Formats: sequence, structure tokens, C-alpha cells
Amino acid sequence: MYTPMTLGELMEAQEGEGIQFKEAKNRFDFGEALHCCCALSNCGGGKLVFGISDKRPRQVVGSQAFEQPERTRKGLIDKLHIMVDFQVYEHEGKRVLVFEIAGRPVGLPVQADGVAWWYEGDSLIPMPETIRRRIYAEAGIDFSGTICVGATLDDLDPSAVDEFRNKWAEKSGNRRIMSLSQEQLLRDCEAVIDEDRITYAALALFGKRTALGKFLPQAEIVFEYRSSNASGPANQREEFRVGFFSCYNRLWELINLRNDKQHYQEGFFVYDIPTFNERVVREAILNAVSHRNYQMGGSVFIRQYQDRLVVESPGGFPNGITIENILDRQSPRNRRIAEILALCGLVERSGQGMNLMYEWSIKEAKQLPDFTGTDQDFVKLTLNGMVLDEKMLSLINRIGDERMESLTTGDFLVINAMYHAESIPQNLRQNLKRLENLGLVEHIGRNRYVLVRSLYAAVGKSGVHTRIVGLDRETNKELLLKHIRESGEYGTPFKELQQVLPGQSRNQLQVLMRELRQENRVYCKGKNRGAKWFANDFGSSTHN
Repeated sequence: MYTPMTLGELMEAQEGEGIQFKEAKNRFDFGEALHCCCALSNCGGGKLVFGISDKRPRQVVGSQAFEQPERTRKGLIDKLHIMVDFQVYEHEGKRVLVFEIAGRPVGLPVQADGVAWWYEGDSLIPMPETIRRRIYAEAGIDFSGTICVGATLDDLDPSAVDEFRNKWAEKSGNRRIMSLSQEQLLRDCEAVIDEDRITYAALALFGKRTALGKFLPQAEIVFEYRSSNASGPANQREEFRVGFFSCYNRLWELINLRNDKQHYQEGFFVYDIPTFNERVVREAILNAVSHRNYQMGGSVFIRQYQDRLVVESPGGFPNGITIENILDRQSPRNRRIAEILALCGLVERSGQGMNLMYEWSIKEAKQLPDFTGTDQDFVKLTLNGMVLDEKMLSLINRIGDERMESLTTGDFLVINAMYHAESIPQNLRQNLKRLENLGLVEHIGRNRYVLVRSLYAAVGKSGVHTRIVGLDRETNKELLLKHIRESGEYGTPFKELQQVLPGQSRNQLQVLMRELRQENRVYCKGKNRGAKWFANDFGSSTHN
């Protein structure tokens, strides 16, 4: 996601909807930064720069704002539910901090403190209604927001509505919600609009069984438990043709009945890893309810096996979403349902639930979410529950909670790939520099990185680190010296030294040769390409 710019490029950039400059020599209010980042996201994404003057000719004035940018980044992500990254520059002892803000999801404006902020030139304003309507139109017609002709308030289950009420009041901290009439509550969340006309979202979330059977029979969730892969009747089957708020807790209860614990010991401590992580399972079910195609026949199926959970939902991926970009792009198929679920904190409107599924899979050393079997008519998501490598759990513990909080989904994917000796996708290589700054990876050569030695030591694989990094510094110097001695009176050109240690960059070799020279073990004759290195076996310092 991060698009780096040099300090010179930043100094010449035009301020506006894509980049904002704040001097902030001493401090800057987080709330104001939050609004700025919200507006940048709604304008397509951009940069918030601290420590450079906004008026031309620009100057680096330095900024002490947000001295712990990792914590600020996490706060912005928690509030805006979009991806945020940062970069710190140093110029003549002055600090420049740049936050990179991702663009909003397709069809949804980003909000901060209940307002969708917008930049008009370099002026921060609430988003104009014309812009908001245009954004909503990006996702096409929202079936869940259309009116179900013939449905009435009597078709909604009061207990399901109260379940939503409790969660909304808890999420928002607004106790006034508890005193609203049911009709007003449904109007406020836009499940009911225009003189108590019922939307399909209201039916899918709060509908009674009889109402769904009449108006939306495909809004059904079927749970099955199968003790083996054999075909035939399931060991247990329950069908839920009721509003989602009437059954979502029961679904987890059914899954948790057969949720075995996997024991993992590190030193004197024993940890229990559930086969089915509650957060991941709930996100998978919510994802199916939010993004299935309600205009297609077919139910959502949740099939539980001893070692995995399979969730199938009708409709395939929404337009523009593929397995390759599912973590970076959002396109809500049922915006009204997603907005109502977001109000009570069950889902994030910007699609962060999928990111959480990937992150927890890596934290628990399990296989990544698997979409094998997905086609244009169905999404099939398999969550494999077995811990693949207990040592990976030790590595995660060594990273620690503080550093863990600052990691993005991309960071987790990079660490996972490096641990399993897999290639890092090109779009994730930009994460390596930040992981190096966090002390989790080290740079060992041209575009070559490795997990730091302490992480390998945590899993008893220090030898792997040595093998990947290569020989240690003194051994490298002894190898170079041995080759120079064998060249004798003919000397050794620098290009031959590169052949001795091909894993070292030119700069790294120059540092090693400089150390050997300072130790009076080698000397150089000639200049540029004609220069050759000779061994100084007698430790003479007469050669220069």
C-alpha cells in the first residue's frame, strides 16, 4: 500500500486532496489528525506530513508530534478501519513524519466521529451530499436497502431487534438508544424508511420465520456437523430461517460444542489453542451474511468437521473482488446490512474482518483461509483449525504483544512467508523496511532479508539463520584473505573478491576489505579497475 517519496519529492509536492502539510513543531491534536486522515481516505488516499511548512518555498522545520507513530497508526486504524502506514525521515537533525492513508472502500465513505470528512482543495469540510450519493452509487443497486412490498413491522421479531439495540448501545456508549421505541430505533438505523416501509435488510436481520418464508426464503443459514468426509446425512443439522440477530449466538454455540483444545507448551507454561477461534468463525459467518447474493436461491451452509469449518454462500465474490486482492479491496454487496452490523460493532464496514481472519490464522500457526472451490455462483471458505507448527507459536510469542499491535496484515504475511521459506509477493516487499525498523528482520544483501536471529533461536533454529545469512564476519574476512594469499604476487582484483562472497553487496565487501587493511593484513596497489589486493603476511604498514 505504501508509496514512498523522497524528502525532495515531498518538498515539491502540491498540497491538496492527496497530500497535507502540517508544521506541528511540538505537538498535534490526534482528533484533528483523525479528521485529516478521514478526508484523505475519502479523496482516494494520500499523505499527512508533519515537520514541513505548508507554504512555499517549503522548509523542513522538524516535528515532535506523535513521538510513538506505531501507537498513533494503530489508533487511526481502530477509528477509521482503513490501512495506515508511516515513514520517518531525518534531515539535518530534524524529524519529518509521514502517515500514508489508504483510499476508502468502493461504495462506502469513511467516517470519523460520525462525520464523513472531505477536502475541497486544502479546506477540510464535511462531505457534500452530492459526493456521498455518488460514492454510494459506485456499488450499484443495494438490494438489501430496497423496500420489501407487503412487509410490515409485525413481520419483525422484537427480541431480535432488542438484541441489536443492546449491542448498538454498548458499541456507541449512547444509553439513549435503550429508551427509543422499536419503530424509532429501526428508522434510526435505516432498516425501516419512508413511513415504516420495511427493507430487505430488516427482514434478513430481524425477520420472523413466517415473514422470511413469505418474502425472503433464501435468507436461511444451515448448520451441519459431520464427523467424517463420508457422504450421506450429517451427524447433526439445524436450519435457521430467522433474522440473523435471532440465531448468530446459537450458531457459535453449536460450533463450540465440538471445539477441541490443542495443547502447546513453552517452558513451564502450557497454552490452549482452540481448533475454532471464535473471532475468526464469527467473522466468517458475518462475511457470508453481509456479502451473499440475496437475489439468488440457495442458503448459507456452515459445515463443521473435526479439523475444519467450511462456509458456503451464494453469489460468488462481489464485482472487482478476487482471491488476490481480497485483503486490499472492498466492495460491499449489501451495503445496508453491512452498515447496520457496523453500528453495533459486529463487522467493520471497510472489510477489516477478512484481514483479522488471516492475522489470527498466522498467530495460531494454522493454514491461511482457503477459498478453493469458489466460483461465480458460490464463495467457499475453508478454515483449517489444526496447528501446523508449534514452533511458529513460539516465534509469535517472542515477537511480543507490543510489537504485535503495530503489525499490519501484510507484515504478518511477510513473517509467515519468511518462516516457511516461501517467496514474498512483490506487493508485500515494501513491508520489509518497516519490519527491519521493528527489529523483526535484518537486511543481509541486495534485496535479501531474513528473520532476526532471536526469532529463529526461539524456535530452536539458529542454524537456519546462520545458513541463510552465511558465514560470520571474521570467517568472511578469513576467506577473503585466504584467496588473496593464494593469488600471490599477481594480486586479486575486486571482482574476484565478489566471486568469493557472492552473497555480499559491493558496499559490504568494501567494509570488510577496509577492516582487513586497517588490521595491516592486506594492502592495495593501483586505482579504480586496475587496483589489486595483496596479502601483507608480515604485518608491514609500509604499503598504502
